[in-house]
Amino acid sequence: MFKRKSKLKREFDDKLRSLMIETRDEWEQAKFIESHLDDYDQEVFIRRKITECQHFYLYKEAKIRNLGIE
Repeated sequence: MFKRKSKLKREFDDKLRSLMIETRDEWEQAKFIESHLDDYDQEVFIRRKITECQHFYLYKEAKIRNLGIE
């Protein structure tokens, strides 16, 4: 019974790590796009802020779970 619990935790921890990497890449891409715009585009700004918030939420969750963060 306890073996299954640790297996599930490890599985979800791995999913969290991969999701953190994915959101970090999306955030970096959104920052790159925003920096190369000639004029101010509110949609790009909002998209960057959303991905930034998602990434920091996942980071906070990983910190609570005591994951080794890269």
